[in-house]
Amino acid sequence: MTIVPAKLILASQSPRRTTLMTEAGYEFDVQPAAIEEKVDPTQTPTNNAMALALQKARWVASRQKRCFVIGADTLVVLDKKIIGKPTDPDDAERILACISGRPHQVITGVAVINPEGQSFTSATASTVQIKTLTREEIRAYIKTGEPMDKAGAYAIQGQGAFMVTSWSGPFDNIVGLPVDSLRTLLREAGYRHPSK
Repeated sequence: MTIVPAKLILASQSPRRTTLMTEAGYEFDVQPAAIEEKVDPTQTPTNNAMALALQKARWVASRQKRCFVIGADTLVVLDKKIIGKPTDPDDAERILACISGRPHQVITGVAVINPEGQSFTSATASTVQIKTLTREEIRAYIKTGEPMDKAGAYAIQGQGAFMVTSWSGPFDNIVGLPVDSLRTLLREAGYRHPSK
């Protein structure tokens, strides 16, 4: 008798997370969660990241049978305040001016829900140092369109790399999915990576 392994689903519309999981060797389906991403001002950024990741995973898990669902949410934190995705180019300019010349944290919460409905969560933090940006650099970068769907209004793995002077912590966490943390959660949840 052959036992079919439970399906793996990524509850995210992020192409960056899809790429990271594919590069890590996972076979999975993508089903974005249709939730409103609201942070709770009474909670820490770390707890917010994990809570949002869990909301995404739960939304998809409630619509699927016999699967492992992964949710993730990345937040940028400056001076203990959460900086979200820009709402428009003016907001992107404001965000980039705020992080210019300063270090900030990138926190990614990851949640896994197994076929039995048990949930497992973790959060990973990295620190990124941005160079002092001129107004011209900020505006030229915004014109590329890249900042508009990114927490903190930049992509370290894309054209925004020019502004990063250093970072500490996992690089893939800054991109949007700490793969080592994900592997640990999947093991804890009972997922066994199929042999190739």
